[in-house]
Amino acid sequence: MTFLVIARDRTDADVPARRQRVRAEHLKNLEPYVAAGQVVLGGALLDSAGNPTGSALIVEFGTREALTTFLHADIYTREGVWESFEIYPFRRAV
Repeated sequence: MTFLVIARDRTDADVPARRQRVRAEHLKNLEPYVAAGQVVLGGALLDSAGNPTGSALIVEFGTREALTTFLHADIYTREGVWESFEIYPFRRAV
C-alpha cells in the first residue's frame, strides 16, 4: 500500500543541529528501502526561510503497522528530530 507521510520536527532550539548531525546516517539507512522500492520519494519540508521543519515521504509498505515500525526505527525519531507523523493512504493519479 502506498502512503504519504508528513513527519514533523520537534521545535526544540537544538533540533536543527541534531538533524544535521544524524542526516548522513539517516540517508544511508534509507538506501536499502529506496533500492527495494519501499521509499519512493522523500525530502525536507521547509519554512519560509528555507529551514527544515519536517519531512515528507511517499512510501510503499504492506501495512500501516509495518510503516509505523519503520518510522519509529529511523534515527530521526530515535534522536528526537521527528516528533509526530501524519500518515495518509495515497493513490497516485499522475
